Amino acid sequence: MFTWFTSLDRTERKTLYACFGGWAVDALDTQLYSFLIPTLIAVWGMTNAEAGFLGTSALISSAIGGWAAGILSDRIGRVRVMKLAILWFSFFTVLSGFCNSFEQLLAARILSGIGFGGEWAAGSVLMGEIIRSEYRGKAVGTVQSAYAIGYAIAAILSSILFATLPDTQAWRWMFWLGAAPAILVLLALRGVPEPAVFLAAREKRVKAGEAPVSPLMIFHRRYLRTTSLTSLLAFGVQAGGFSMVIWLPTFLKTVREISTVGVGYHMFVLTVGSFVGYIVAAYLCDAIGRRRNFLLFALLNWIFIPAFLYLPGGGAVMFALDFVLGFAALGIYSALGPYFTELFPNAIRGNGQGFAYNFGRAAGAFFPTVIGLMTAGGHLPLRDAMAVTAVSAYFFVLLAIALLPETRGRELSEEAEKDNAGQGAALRLAQPVPGNGS
Repeated sequence: MFTWFTSLDRTERKTLYACFGGWAVDALDTQLYSFLIPTLIAVWGMTNAEAGFLGTSALISSAIGGWAAGILSDRIGRVRVMKLAILWFSFFTVLSGFCNSFEQLLAARILSGIGFGGEWAAGSVLMGEIIRSEYRGKAVGTVQSAYAIGYAIAAILSSILFATLPDTQAWRWMFWLGAAPAILVLLALRGVPEPAVFLAAREKRVKAGEAPVSPLMIFHRRYLRTTSLTSLLAFGVQAGGFSMVIWLPTFLKTVREISTVGVGYHMFVLTVGSFVGYIVAAYLCDAIGRRRNFLLFALLNWIFIPAFLYLPGGGAVMFALDFVLGFAALGIYSALGPYFTELFPNAIRGNGQGFAYNFGRAAGAFFPTVIGLMTAGGHLPLRDAMAVTAVSAYFFVLLAIALLPETRGRELSEEAEKDNAGQGAALRLAQPVPGNGS
């Protein structure tokens, strides 16, 4: 099953290891907050709407950071931007543990979100450009499975800290310990080079005396369709995921009446399911294509999400539902990285990929707030609000893949040469002409 891994060269493996660690730390620091929602509501007296807004605000700021990081990675390099992003969100994650009010935590989460978005934007392009085409789906999908590792660590950390410390102290230690693994990732990135396709394109541009491509080039008529549809796809995938994952610990505790420690166990099983989902989707991505993979997982979510929310039962039944929900709702993410890398040309790959993924993250981030508003004052039960938002999200996935092309097996080096030769005129439209004073 993993024979492809032995075929990777040294650079490809080092990149895979470093990005795997980066994804895990990103997931750990992102997921920490969802475990803390019930505690912060109790300790600070926050409303559901305020709790939802805290989660949404970090996701919105991550969209801004992701797009900015994508643009910057097209100029100064994928590896350099990934390092900066990890340092940034680790610092503000630690700072979150020192907050003493809703307003302070809101500011810290907004700032940390900038780094969350930047790490994915730079890292996904780095992986897509270094890993060869026949293994790209498997490799990027395998790295995506690191999110499950990060979620699992967050679940274990939550169970241990809340079982051994008072709630008023446990939530602070969650933030402080959550940033520690970032040190190992930064050390791993020291041996990862910039992708050859990026360096070649930059060298060619410098020799030709061309200015960097405008950040707005992704909205040029030649690329607007791709930018719009990839953004719609990212929105559907992430809106569905956020609707379930952000509110899941609260659902388990308040609707299923599971203890705080028990919630950690259920979230651990969900992350095991998501790990399997990421790996299966990674293989299917190369086996049946990017579009069919999205179709299959969207249909699975329409089955498993209502089953998770409404089927009665506890014990083994609930743990089984945890597994299949994680498999479908999070496994669908695996194909986003390789698909977006193949859809955008080299000169705007970081920019386009960063914008599309993080626009989807920002727009999808409103869904947790919508759930909070729908449940405020008892207007709608939490499980109904989660069902409406999550199930509706996957209609956007189907619409996007119906209009996007299949890209399985696309060679980035060939595509980059075509971009420089056949699309260069379009790219130069947004560049200042040397000597004209612009």
